[in-house]
Amino acid sequence: MVVLSLQPVQFTTPKQLSYCKTSTTGYSTSVRCGIAEPSGVPAPMGQKTKYNDGFFEKAFMTLFARKMKRFAAPVKSKTEIEEKKWSEYDYESFVDVSKRVMQGRSRIQQQQVVREVLLSMLPPGAPAQFRKLFPPTKWAAEFNAALTVPFFHWLVGPSEVIEVEVEGVKQRSGVRIKKCRYLENSGCVGMCVNMCKFPTQDFFTNEFGLPLTMIPNFEDMSCDMVYGQVPPPFEEDPVSKQPCFTDICSIANPSATVCPKLQA
Repeated sequence: MVVLSLQPVQFTTPKQLSYCKTSTTGYSTSVRCGIAEPSGVPAPMGQKTKYNDGFFEKAFMTLFARKMKRFAAPVKSKTEIEEKKWSEYDYESFVDVSKRVMQGRSRIQQQQVVREVLLSMLPPGAPAQFRKLFPPTKWAAEFNAALTVPFFHWLVGPSEVIEVEVEGVKQRSGVRIKKCRYLENSGCVGMCVNMCKFPTQDFFTNEFGLPLTMIPNFEDMSCDMVYGQVPPPFEEDPVSKQPCFTDICSIANPSATVCPKLQA
């Protein structure tokens, strides 16, 4: 998707565009970008990871936030600024817009908004072109996994390519997100599932023709993306029964056994 949506732009290497370091250990290749923690890894569960976002990261935050803003509910706080300049957007702004997109919309409607935003960022005919370039093969799955690590760190934080098994075949088409930045900053199970997991799965599987399954771990906020694996329907996915993060989510319902945003 990155290749198709940014094909008019000439990129040299990811290292020239952001604070990235690549490391390889055995079967694992990872890219650490923008982490400001002294340890160089995401902060422990319950703490927010500090990032140093560069031009590349802020450009994507701004682009996505402005695209999503068309569907967002108006700001309520008098201290908030409705209109922002391109240079004023940051990750918190992006998450705030995402929360306002959820307001007044059902689970399906939220997913439809994300689909429209993703389509609006692609040139005409991109899904068909993607299907020609990347038919659902082992190579295509592994190639897209490799692209995900350097190009989507701004959205989900550091990740690494891992070996997975798809229909009995071992392949390096998995991506392990160490601690999802989107989930960490929003603290909302509903946002993770409705605004990221299901729309992304659906977009790759149905628009691009390359199956993708995302498996979030709500115990440590990590997530596995498995390219080439067909995702289960919502009713059969374990996330459909996930309760709120009652300690960190501002819109959580402590008495609900399942996050209300997953039921609407």
